[in-house]
Amino acid sequence: MWKNFLKGIIRENPVLVLLLGTCPTLAVTTSVANAFGMGAAATAVLLGSNIVISALRRMIPDKVRIPSYIVIIAGFVTVVEMVMHAFVPDLYEALGVFLSLIVVNCIILGRAEVYASKNRVLDSAVDALGMGVGFTLALFAMASIREIFGSGSWMGFEIPILSDFTIPILVNSPGGFFVFGILIAIVNAVTKRKTGRDFGCAGCPSAAVCGANDGSLQNAAHKDHAAGSGKGPDDTAEEGGK
Repeated sequence: MWKNFLKGIIRENPVLVLLLGTCPTLAVTTSVANAFGMGAAATAVLLGSNIVISALRRMIPDKVRIPSYIVIIAGFVTVVEMVMHAFVPDLYEALGVFLSLIVVNCIILGRAEVYASKNRVLDSAVDALGMGVGFTLALFAMASIREIFGSGSWMGFEIPILSDFTIPILVNSPGGFFVFGILIAIVNAVTKRKTGRDFGCAGCPSAAVCGANDGSLQNAAHKDHAAGSGKGPDDTAEEGGK
């Protein structure tokens, strides 16, 4: 169960590894408060929708599963919006349209389709919590860098020295992409060093159906054949001609 939870933190982080939810990530990470608000809202929706979808997975017809998932997710998003509007109106206004767009967030739909629809309720709830925490931590890290160095503050509190030496571009779109890329590179390096995972085409589970990689896959097959039989591709061709 712990492995199921921890995988969403780094190894399968939805933002920095799976590259899902990029739009709200770049939009709300100009401040740490907004990032926490979006992370908490998305986690609540993810947890609720995963539990319901997992509980109803045998009752939802396969042909209408995606519309059904969207209806369930939209219901939880509406509840979260109403709660935030009532208790934290400033945060509700700051998040704006991105709060409603949680309905079509790739992280929510992806976990519903890939995991919740195929696993038990408890496992789906743990998976949702892990992915939600991973999403929130990614937003927190990105927002901290952008707010500290871009605005000279953190959580709205001014930092005495840094406030006089800010880098304004970090709170704009180009700065967001720059910080996003740096964090992806760091997580990529850490994950690859710990697990030895190959992030290239050869390590992709979809490489076999990708036409762009046919040449590299054929070369890999020739190398494997040569290693196993002691013969290269030219030797194999000559034997076929004979």
